[in-house]
Amino acid sequence: MASSYSADLKLELMATGEKSGTWGDITNTNLIILQQAIAGYEAVSIAGGAQTTALTFSNGLISNGKNAIIELTGTITGNQIVTIADSIEKTYVIKNSTSGAFTVQFKTASGSGPTWSTTDKGIKTLYSNGTDVIDVNANLSQINLVNQNEIRFEDATGGQYVGLKAASTISSGYTLTLPTADGTSGQAIVTNGSGTLSFAQAGISTGKAIAMAIVFG
Repeated sequence: MASSYSADLKLELMATGEKSGTWGDITNTNLIILQQAIAGYEAVSIAGGAQTTALTFSNGLISNGKNAIIELTGTITGNQIVTIADSIEKTYVIKNSTSGAFTVQFKTASGSGPTWSTTDKGIKTLYSNGTDVIDVNANLSQINLVNQNEIRFEDATGGQYVGLKAASTISSGYTLTLPTADGTSGQAIVTNGSGTLSFAQAGISTGKAIAMAIVFG
């Protein structure tokens, strides 16, 4: 009976009596592949015009698609698609380090997957369920930041930021719901007292200002 290969990492599964004298080399390769899947990193260039780049999953061989962490690099001059083979079940951390204002999609060959926008050069935590690639962060139901940890919005260079954090003591938890659309120039965000925010005219009205001027001079 000949060797077979595992479905996802393509490890060589040797049958009894097979590969006499080569078990050591095959086992070492299998261990390296496991290391790739657990903690491996590889930079993969996808430089060029609009194209599809298929990551490799070769039977019994070290392959770029088996790595846990993949950094996509190169100057792109068109929208990119990066694929893994259908039926592969695996987790990934993918960083888009390409240069060029074009989209990059990471998906299974026949399924769907998340897309980095033309200006997004960030990192996505992903998993493939064998049919599609899922963006973990995009599907989180809730994010809790403890100990007054901040949400930080960095500037274009990533050096300075605007941070938002909770007060040191909150008597009772509450949720603020953002407005459904932008306001007009001069408006401010106000609350209805029940957590729903909206845009309204900032400050006092003209009529009130005139009345106060008459009363107080």
